[in-house]
Amino acid sequence: MDGKNMLRTAAVIGLGKLGSPMAAAISAHGVAVIGADLDASKVEAINRGEPPVNETNLADYIRRGRAQLRATADIEAAVSEAEITFVIVPTPSEPHGGFSLRNVVSACEAIGRGLKKKKGFPVVVITSTVMPGSTGGPIRECLEKHSGKKTGKEFGLCYSPEFIALGSVIHDFLNPDFILVGESDPRSGEILDAFYQAVCDNHPHIARMNYVNAELSKLAVNTYVTTKIAYANMLAHICERLPGADVDVVTEAIGHDTRIGVKYLKGAVGYGGPCFPRDNLAMGRLARDLGAQAALAETTDHENRAEVRRLADLVKKHTRPGSKVGILGLSYKPDTEVIEESQGILLARMLMDEELELLVYDPMALNAARMVLGDGPTYAASAEDLVRQSDIVVITTPWKEFARIPERAFSGHRTRLVLIDAWRIAPALWRSKTQYIPVGVHTSS
Repeated sequence: MDGKNMLRTAAVIGLGKLGSPMAAAISAHGVAVIGADLDASKVEAINRGEPPVNETNLADYIRRGRAQLRATADIEAAVSEAEITFVIVPTPSEPHGGFSLRNVVSACEAIGRGLKKKKGFPVVVITSTVMPGSTGGPIRECLEKHSGKKTGKEFGLCYSPEFIALGSVIHDFLNPDFILVGESDPRSGEILDAFYQAVCDNHPHIARMNYVNAELSKLAVNTYVTTKIAYANMLAHICERLPGADVDVVTEAIGHDTRIGVKYLKGAVGYGGPCFPRDNLAMGRLARDLGAQAALAETTDHENRAEVRRLADLVKKHTRPGSKVGILGLSYKPDTEVIEESQGILLARMLMDEELELLVYDPMALNAARMVLGDGPTYAASAEDLVRQSDIVVITTPWKEFARIPERAFSGHRTRLVLIDAWRIAPALWRSKTQYIPVGVHTSS
């Protein structure tokens, strides 16, 4: 996007774990960004030039875009200044699947009032994950009601969810595999298309379509990926029982088939986090509401929830009276403190319910873990400290530092240390000093 067509000002509504990195990345690419959030602490942090959330490279990108980045609690004012507005507020899961629009609709009331004051053809982009039918339904209706303007004539409306993961939000936003654009009209789609082409560091394919297809495509991507994870875990179960079998050898081989690919094909633990589990439930809910079936998504969810029981049973198999069990990894993935649906947390809860003595450690997630696990486990000071004190160690999150624990930590145990390595990241030296049990590999133990 250059010359007279370049958008000069963008608003980002919602400065949480996705919105703040998105605002920083856009501003670092020369676009003036007004972030808006009702949380005063997030607004103040941005205006001080500090990251309001923990995210890889966020502080650096805020520094780079400092001259173009500011924040406010006044959503209406932010929208009235912006040519394009991105809405990235939480859409909490509902009890039986699906996503609540309460935060989006609340934001859109203020956005609509801001649009009323805005001349030209501003574009509103819904980035939050929503159920099919939401953008063209309640969201569009709310914006039109509070702006007094018509979608596609006086302002544009697009649905464009991000495919980004915590811990790599900025990289993923700037280097997407592809971008979904559900558009109210061609003009709106062209504006958003040009914006992404200017801001992204790569040259992604931009798939433009109507709202419903874009909304369904978002759910389809995540449910397909989770099915792939569950399939790799199924292979791991089989390999553990088949003499000579190794899930890494199998998945590496089949991943070279372009119909399959290597991404997410790693037999290990169940998936977790704020997106994958709930998107399968949402797909099931959507299908039921339509009188269709989404048995594959529902089965994937069921099988994934069984993974932690399998891991707990493997731990119990090796416990003796007085055994101390250590869990390395409480975040749902490396490089984030988020513990939502994490296998480490689920395993800790299950083992505490069975009254095993438990130690836990994570480089970033200990504070979050204390909020949900309370005084049940002992919180180790480091990975080395946990290994020293444990009789059984389970690696549930593949943090790089877990593969660099000093050799001295594996000495001095009263019995041979049992190391259950769900991700198979342990170096050869550890394997020789422990009773090593790699998930997904047949062993004689």
